[in-house]
Amino acid sequence: MASAHSMDRHAVYEDYERARQTFHRLLETAGEADLGKPTRGTRWTNEQLLWHMLFGYMLVRVLLVLVRVFGWLPGGVGRAFARLLDAATVPFHFINYLGPVGAVKVCGPRWMAAMFDRVVRSLSRRLAAESEADLARGMHYPVRWDPFFRDFMTLADIYRYPTQHFDFHHRQLTLEEGD
Repeated sequence: MASAHSMDRHAVYEDYERARQTFHRLLETAGEADLGKPTRGTRWTNEQLLWHMLFGYMLVRVLLVLVRVFGWLPGGVGRAFARLLDAATVPFHFINYLGPVGAVKVCGPRWMAAMFDRVVRSLSRRLAAESEADLARGMHYPVRWDPFFRDFMTLADIYRYPTQHFDFHHRQLTLEEGD
């Protein structure tokens, strides 16, 4: 993990913009049949996986709050919270699966594209306002919930997380660009 002091904010902004442009391109070039095709290695369709990829960015807003709260508490509190969340991994994965299945019935591609833009703008503004001390603050995470969660992650790590998540799932899409 890179330290907060070595965080290249410009690189994070560039990664956000690359992901944003890719997300738009995927949605713009995929037909309805393409969106309904199964993905590689998941039980989701392409459209459901795209929603999950968007949700990775949306989730960061919640994680930022958690880091701010748990970053000020004794480490044992955060470790206990992470263990509690890890114990709830099975229900978490079930809810994590069902979320996109239901969301795409309500939130179509145009909504997803607009939301991706809003979330990336919001994260970029928040990152620009963070102090180095804030970026170094962190907390313990439930490592069984996501392959990119580590036992302890700083706020800087959390800002990098959604693009790691996006890139991983992009490879699972069965859209032309994802192949």
